[in-house]
Amino acid sequence: MGRINVLEKHVAELIAAGEVVERPSSVIKELVENSIDSGATSVTVEIQDGGITLMRVSDNGSGIMRDDVRNAFKRHATSKVRIKEDLDAIGTLGFRGEALASICAVARVELLTKAKDDQVGTHYKIEGGDELLFEDSGCPDGTTFIVRNLFYNVPARMKFLKKNTSEANAVAAVVDKIALSHSEVAITFIRDNKRVLVTSGDGNEKNCIYSVLGREFMNSSVKVDYELGGITVKGFVTKPQASRASRSMQNFFINGRFVKSRTAMAALEEACRGMVMVGKFPGCVLHIGIPCGLVDVNVHPAKIEVRFVNERPVFEAVYHAVRSALIDGDTVKQFKLQPDKALENLVDKSVVKKPFTMSQYEVKQIEHIPSAKPVRPDKTSLGVYKSVLDDPVGGNTVVLGDPGHTFGGKIGGAAAELSVKPHFQPAPSRSVSLDISIDDDEPAISPVKSEEKRPEPPSPPQEENELITPAAAPEKPEPQPEQTAEREKTEIIADDEIKPIADVGGDVVRFVGEAFKTYIIIEKNSELVLIDKHALHERIIYEKLRREQGKKYAQYLLEPVAVPLSKAQYGAVTENKEVFSESGFEIDDFGGSTVLVRSAPSFIDAFDAAATIEEMADHILDNKKNIESEYTDWLYHNIACRSAIKGGDKSSPQELIDLYIKMGESPDYRYCPHGRPTSIVMTKYQIEKQFGRV
Repeated sequence: MGRINVLEKHVAELIAAGEVVERPSSVIKELVENSIDSGATSVTVEIQDGGITLMRVSDNGSGIMRDDVRNAFKRHATSKVRIKEDLDAIGTLGFRGEALASICAVARVELLTKAKDDQVGTHYKIEGGDELLFEDSGCPDGTTFIVRNLFYNVPARMKFLKKNTSEANAVAAVVDKIALSHSEVAITFIRDNKRVLVTSGDGNEKNCIYSVLGREFMNSSVKVDYELGGITVKGFVTKPQASRASRSMQNFFINGRFVKSRTAMAALEEACRGMVMVGKFPGCVLHIGIPCGLVDVNVHPAKIEVRFVNERPVFEAVYHAVRSALIDGDTVKQFKLQPDKALENLVDKSVVKKPFTMSQYEVKQIEHIPSAKPVRPDKTSLGVYKSVLDDPVGGNTVVLGDPGHTFGGKIGGAAAELSVKPHFQPAPSRSVSLDISIDDDEPAISPVKSEEKRPEPPSPPQEENELITPAAAPEKPEPQPEQTAEREKTEIIADDEIKPIADVGGDVVRFVGEAFKTYIIIEKNSELVLIDKHALHERIIYEKLRREQGKKYAQYLLEPVAVPLSKAQYGAVTENKEVFSESGFEIDDFGGSTVLVRSAPSFIDAFDAAATIEEMADHILDNKKNIESEYTDWLYHNIACRSAIKGGDKSSPQELIDLYIKMGESPDYRYCPHGRPTSIVMTKYQIEKQFGRV
């Protein structure tokens, strides 16, 4: 070990400055907090080039007395702490006396200040800790700090600064937090000669949140006002349906100081448990008032972390405050079922005064849709024939449509349509009667058992809408040559009906059905294949995007979608526009931490596009790597996941069959983009073994 040396003053100051001044936002935070501590009611912040070349903070506070100007720039010189007992009850934002000394050690600083009782103001210049100018000056009451050329004498520190846009966004985030913490102070933020934030300073927190976080956040929030055990919790918390994909909108303030508190965060999310979807997080602006002696803010040089003497009361206060606010202030969105006008007009209520049945109506077959293969009598369904029900009394007509269509026609002189649930398998004709009871409140439709008649299937009608009588079944059409060739390939059998499909390896495959609206069931030779339709579809879309680039699938939205973001998210998106462009997103800077999405991949809708932008911004912020291919790949994952068929979605048999066919096109489809298997296989032997057959 070498000799122990006492560091020179300027070297020691540079080392100490590194704990306080990390980037321009650190300087702005210290200066604005000093302005608020001085009793200012108006603060103006101005930056140029992200704050690297110029930062100016002006206030109308008490100012610095002329005799104290030089002392203000000495290390550990402060007006907020006198004796050690003061450290146990710190009620000001600053207290260490390190900010000005650290700033002037790494920048060129100029000060204009005037106390209320002074006749003239003071103009003071200091660079790198060395005084250059001290003179009288004419200036208004208050203080103005001008900081130029940050890290001009520490080139190594300069290399670690980010782009001007990133640094400016970091400054904007700091100003936002200070504005939210003190709604009674009018904050003006000017960025590169453009005014981007103005708060009224009227003490109305709703107006302040509206100015900083926007209308959407304010309109989707409920008020919090609670006290428990001497701890007060006030502010606003977002409703569960307005939760976000990250915690970027969670803002906690303890005694007017912005902090990052795991205790408060855990209490907030625990209060929202059961209301917010998994993977989503509530936003908030919560002011926690606690006796100064119960919290220690002297933990970190940036004063952004705090420690509580007892965390439990803080947790309980935040938990009960948020929980009660959501229960009282949040209302479940009501679904109003609009009355069906068609059903209301089924019958002229002024004429029909009592229930009636349709058993009196004669059912005549008008059109028969032949099946490719005769079906068993027990697979009968309603709606195979277009039929006309003639009213022998009123002369009204009701048409029964094909499966998947509607009943249409007139009863009592009014048009009406009744939905018919489609069946997968067409069926032969059966005599059907319906009992329709209509009262003054709500129509009810119920099936009526009647004597079954099984006439021979009629021949196809010669003309559309021509009434015909039952006739012999038509002859089965001869297969065309191309159909014969198709049948030589692999076939999927669904409900005992063979349908030719594309070749998937020479195996005869039978589509069995779908379980839980999520898993496709396929019988292949002596195996039973279960396929996760969401995972498979997600992989197919992902591979398509990755192979052919997202730009190919970009489509312009009918109306651009505005996506409000936090300052950090906003910076991540605007600095990585090329990543979004390669994936099919066209994004414009709308200002005010908002971007406009003008185009998006055709796989997703406008709502998912906004959420995708937000999640991608969080991903960029979390990873911090500037690897565009990694960002693009993650974005493809997100797009594929959002646009794929979801578990629980209703899918037609043909859609499920097509998914199975595509699964055989590439071995990559065996796993979804997240690594989960898309299918599992059970052999016939395994099944029979479970039943004791082998």
